Amino acid sequence: METLLWVVHVVAALGVIGLVLMQHGKGADMGAAFGSGASGSLFGSSGSANFLSRATAVLASVFFITSMGLTYVSSHKSKPAGLMESHKEAIQPLVPGKPAAVPAQGDVAGSKAGEIPK
Repeated sequence: METLLWVVHVVAALGVIGLVLMQHGKGADMGAAFGSGASGSLFGSSGSANFLSRATAVLASVFFITSMGLTYVSSHKSKPAGLMESHKEAIQPLVPGKPAAVPAQGDVAGSKAGEIPK
């Protein structure tokens, strides 16, 4: 689920970037008013601006929704176990009346039997 949200989120972000870069500024509308050939385009003289602005609004909404979804998913994720919880079975509890297991001198890591560590 989280992977799907990430994919939609990245695609929406790239789509918003592309649509914003394709849009014309406010000064570009003046050229269309004087007949620069934009009226014969696929969307008409002002149709492309309306289409691009609506598509940008839709993708921005998708981006916002996926951002909120990713926030929700990450906040409700199970937290990884700490060091003590992950090795709980290796820890031997002390039982009253039973001596604690003490490693032999040769079992200590990094030392040999009869050798004094420096």
